[in-house]
Amino acid sequence: MKKISRGTGRMEKPEITIGLDLGDRFSHYCMLNEDGDAIESGRIQTTEEALRRHFEGEPAMRFALECGTHSPWISRLLEQLGHQVVVANTRKIRAITASESKNDKNDAEKLARFAFCDPRLLSPIRHRSPERQQDLNLIQARSTLVRARTMIVNALRGLVKSAGGRLPACSPQGFEARVEASIPPPLADAARPLLNQIVALNASIQQMDRAIEQLSNRYPEIPVLRTVPGIGPLIAAAYVLTLDRPDAVQHSRQAGAFLGLRPRQSQSGDSDPQHRISKTGNVYLRSLLVQAAHYVLGRFGPDSDLRRWGLKLAASGGKRGKKRAIVAVARKLAVILHRIWQTGNSWQAFPQSRNNTASKNVCMA
Repeated sequence: MKKISRGTGRMEKPEITIGLDLGDRFSHYCMLNEDGDAIESGRIQTTEEALRRHFEGEPAMRFALECGTHSPWISRLLEQLGHQVVVANTRKIRAITASESKNDKNDAEKLARFAFCDPRLLSPIRHRSPERQQDLNLIQARSTLVRARTMIVNALRGLVKSAGGRLPACSPQGFEARVEASIPPPLADAARPLLNQIVALNASIQQMDRAIEQLSNRYPEIPVLRTVPGIGPLIAAAYVLTLDRPDAVQHSRQAGAFLGLRPRQSQSGDSDPQHRISKTGNVYLRSLLVQAAHYVLGRFGPDSDLRRWGLKLAASGGKRGKKRAIVAVARKLAVILHRIWQTGNSWQAFPQSRNNTASKNVCMA
């Protein structure tokens, strides 16, 4: 099986189409023939052995499955067995996810029928390679440790406040040294285990930071992305590994919408109400870009066209202007990073020629 046209995304259609609704222990399937009639349905164990027993050695078939925990390894396995696999974007198929008669059997049949008619109806995605997924797992594991550290720090501050005290403001890295003297003696026994956990988490996070710093040796685009203000090794690596490839979006301007930083649309006729951002896409990367936008507009942000544009937007937006400016700058950062990734050009704070379209796209998205 191969694509007929890369531009249209059309694929050769096998005689058999299968919708596979993945579950943690068992998966349900529905098999359609070349006329679209359901000829077989049932469930199988979600294991490599069971999938090989059912589908190995069979003529090439088209499988449709939702993106989820098991979809990466199952899609790779089915492709190794010579089948065509369509991984559906779960956020784009509300006919399945928001169905009033949602169950595993119906979901499998709907996946099969969408894939039978036109796989593009499933907004198919492509999983990243196992190597890239391992590198992304490192970033996700670090995020988990940071959240755990924040929760423990907040719990300790609340514990001291309940006793009438208050811990001094400080960074998590120096938390133990700064706050230990401020903990009331009656709370020492309860606070010590929490402090020990914070110290252990700091050490683990620092070790992960060093590993993330080394990712630039494998991904040459990371150092180029880091030329943008506010973009450090973590954000650059997360951006590259989350989008996986420059053609994840067709145009750089679509990068903001890809990460949920564009207002949701519900235009119909003359009605076109304004909505908040859609918040689709990767939540963690979106939060990192918002952090970078805070830096760009903050007092330590270097002067640039982007900073001036964001500050002007914040000043003219009234009471909520600052928040809207932060989101707008985050969206522009998403676009700028994608454009730099495509072109390989470094960041320019002020384009030398505003008539130069390429430079303007890099600097101002």
